[in-house]
Amino acid sequence: MTKSAHFLPIKVYYSAEDYAKLYLREVVRLHGVPLSIISDRGTQFTSHFWKAFQNGLGTKVKIRTAFHPQMDGQVERTIQTLQDMLRACVIDFKGNWNGHLPLIEFAYNNSYHSSIAMAPFEALYGRRCRSPVCWFKVGEFSVLGPEVVYEAIKKVRFIRDRLKIAQSRQKSYADNRKRDLEFEVGDWVYLKISPMKGVMRFGENGKLSPRYVGPYEILKRVGNVAYELNLPNELALVHPILDKASEEVEE
Repeated sequence: MTKSAHFLPIKVYYSAEDYAKLYLREVVRLHGVPLSIISDRGTQFTSHFWKAFQNGLGTKVKIRTAFHPQMDGQVERTIQTLQDMLRACVIDFKGNWNGHLPLIEFAYNNSYHSSIAMAPFEALYGRRCRSPVCWFKVGEFSVLGPEVVYEAIKKVRFIRDRLKIAQSRQKSYADNRKRDLEFEVGDWVYLKISPMKGVMRFGENGKLSPRYVGPYEILKRVGNVAYELNLPNELALVHPILDKASEEVEE
């Protein structure tokens, strides 16, 4: 309803009991006990302990299925947005991704969402969040205090900008699936790269390796379905003639 989200780091070896403690500490503590929750089919969430735990709280557990895309859609979009923001943080800020989760959560919950016509924080609490980012934007730098605050504000602004890009890109993907794309010379497009190329170029791996780089300008059209891009020197080993399946247009 409010689109608000919490992003919490977990360990692969967490048991159902560990999830229960985390749930009480980070969800119930802040919001109370929900009437129902939607879970995936992870073993922790289908275990007898988890079901008994939620039943004891009076919460109904709904398991996601492949036959209800509406149930999956919002969760998948949020996860994809989170991955985009984490990917940007890992590439631009370096360091451990989980250290940026609080800033990412703050930026996400205080960014405008068109589906609710406001930020999730405002929808949840009925007021706008008082944010030092606004002080920074109007030039009241002297009240910010220590350097750590200044650095946090810069990162939140950066993350929020990347969030806008991610949301715009997701809308573009949805629109593009409904029509065949045709590009023109001078258009700027994002280049889709393989996970291996992402590792080779940016030194990251797994889900946080870049999926797209760019945007790059189209220099000319080659045949009916391919284009030549103006690639930078660091991508000199990538062939500049690419087909439409490897590109996404920038809106």
